[in-house]
Amino acid sequence: MPSTAIETIGYDETRRELYVTFTSGRHYIYFDVPRGRYIGFRAAASKGRFFNYYIRDNFDFREVPDTTRKSA
Repeated sequence: MPSTAIETIGYDETRRELYVTFTSGRHYIYFDVPRGRYIGFRAAASKGRFFNYYIRDNFDFREVPDTTRKSA
């Protein structure tokens, strides 16, 4: 899954949650995402373009804190 912006994509079909990790290390959960949208995302030639057009600003989301980061 080569992408300059997106590191990993996951999906929970039961919860209809899309999990996206960006190359920046930030993790997000997008809610009520149809399975077909996830499949399209996985198959997209440009993950970043697909995300910007079909995911971002189209679904509620929350950022998942990275608990592995050390605070100063």
